[in-house]
Amino acid sequence: MKVAIASDHAGYFLKEKVKDFLRRDGHEVVDVGCHAAVSVDYPEYGFKAIEKLLKKEVERAILICGTGIGMSIIANRFPGVRAALCLNPFLAKMARLHNDANVLVMGGRIIADGLAEEIVKTFLSTPFEGGRHQRRLELIESLAQKIKT
Repeated sequence: MKVAIASDHAGYFLKEKVKDFLRRDGHEVVDVGCHAAVSVDYPEYGFKAIEKLLKKEVERAILICGTGIGMSIIANRFPGVRAALCLNPFLAKMARLHNDANVLVMGGRIIADGLAEEIVKTFLSTPFEGGRHQRRLELIESLAQKIKT
């Protein structure tokens, strides 16, 4: 699978570990930054990965900042993005099964390397269940159309 990955300075070291894991697991990685643990603005890097996803240049995206909260906020601002902040493999599984999440978000300051690998593996290998969950995703989209900002 082709995966975009991005982080800010607080997520940089975990991003590098996840990137290595993805490659070892046979995935193609598109690293859009940041490229050092020097202070940067997370929205810029989150946007770069989301842009790749929405242009269909990648199948999924992984975003990492200090807590994952900021990257979740920027990602979910865009139609068609379903970003899930996952703290464990169960949340990653449910994000895919029930919500067809296409963006995994993690906190570089709160997720250990080994746990991150399990979360990523689960997220990328779990299919969307569809059925009643598809109907709910369609409902979310129709409700979002009611409010134009």
